[in-house]
Amino acid sequence: MTLALISRPSKLVTLTAALAAGWLLCSAGNAAAQTAPAKPATPAKKEAKKPVVKKQPVINPTARTSLKSEAKNMAAGIEAAEAALTPAELAIAERVEVGTLPCELGAAVTVTADPKVPGYFDVLGKSFKFRMFPVATTTGAIRLEDQRSGAVWLQLANKSMLMNQKLGVRMADECASPAQRAVAEAIRLNPPVSVLDAPAPVAVPQPVAAATLPADAAVVAPSAAIPPAVAPLAPAAAVPSPVVPVAPATGAAANAAK
Repeated sequence: MTLALISRPSKLVTLTAALAAGWLLCSAGNAAAQTAPAKPATPAKKEAKKPVVKKQPVINPTARTSLKSEAKNMAAGIEAAEAALTPAELAIAERVEVGTLPCELGAAVTVTADPKVPGYFDVLGKSFKFRMFPVATTTGAIRLEDQRSGAVWLQLANKSMLMNQKLGVRMADECASPAQRAVAEAIRLNPPVSVLDAPAPVAVPQPVAAATLPADAAVVAPSAAIPPAVAPLAPAAAVPSPVVPVAPATGAAANAAK
């Protein structure tokens, strides 16, 4: 009986100790959970951008037709402006040498008249094409110009040349048609006298010094030269002078004579 009473308190002590240990463990777990650092939050994935679809412009067929008509009107206006040449310019255009003209250094220039617009020419080369019209000059040379590009085609009697006034260069030189080559050959055989050449010396007759004559010498004017076809006249016959009778002296004159 005594042993039974003694064993009950020991069981109570053991149970109490077990509960205390369990409580301590729970308190330690809670403290560790509170002091542990929080894990960083996982960033959200970026959404992929959708490709932007460009809107295609809506082509209005009416607008396209109007653009074509405006282009045709502009071309017609240009042709009308090109056709406005003076009679003098049209006369110059008739003297332009057309065809393919060989130039120096193996180059060539082709001049073609426009059949639709009289007076206008297409000047073609290896790396150029110009639209030209005649311009009057004071020197008489034939001159074609393309005012937009600054190109000038100058035609002389013996050769032609192509220049660019805006660039300040000569694009082709010594270009000649068959007619121009014939003129150049004639000039080579009979070169004209240059105004810069010194004129040939001309002999000037020197005056003849007059002979010294005495002061009392009579000066006889030279007789006029007789033409060789006219024979000299015969000398005139001597005519006897009339005899005048002399009256005898009288008075003082007679005494003086004695």
